[in-house]
Amino acid sequence: MHTYPITVAGLKRELPICKVTDDLYIGAFICFGDAELTEACARELLKLVPADSYDYLFTAEAKSIPLIHEMARQSGAAKYFVARKVPKAYMPDPIYVEDHSITTSGTQRLYLGRDDADLLRGKRVLLMDDVISTGGSLRAMEALVEKAGGIVTGKVAVLAEGDAQKREDIRFLAPLPVFHADGTVQA
Repeated sequence: MHTYPITVAGLKRELPICKVTDDLYIGAFICFGDAELTEACARELLKLVPADSYDYLFTAEAKSIPLIHEMARQSGAAKYFVARKVPKAYMPDPIYVEDHSITTSGTQRLYLGRDDADLLRGKRVLLMDDVISTGGSLRAMEALVEKAGGIVTGKVAVLAEGDAQKREDIRFLAPLPVFHADGTVQA
């Protein structure tokens, strides 16, 4: 398997290059199980935006959950929000939006319980994701926050993949190219 060496938040890692389509391969950034990387990325993400620019942190499950938890811990936030991919019994009267992601086939939904949605109403929200590629998940998170009556005041990610590096509406720690099947970087 081909890998891509990357340095993010001062730490070096080798990302496995994985097939998405015949013409698109990505470097798989997974912080599950890597406490050192999770802590370092959370610390550096918090430096990207002023602490007084948001009331709550918000992400979508699943790979970003350790990151948002660590960001909350380091910042002293008592509460953060995670949009779920399926409604749960404990989510009263959930609201949802549709999402299209390059790493998940087909259309998926992001859900938020009405109780959490009510807490977001009128609040400033910082969106966080591990990797932003096409921006589909980010758009869905933003739509969900807006549907709940919250105000998105910033967007951060550990990595911006491919053309996402050119976006001016997100702040990120490091760029990540996309790849050919042989592991070479696409131009």
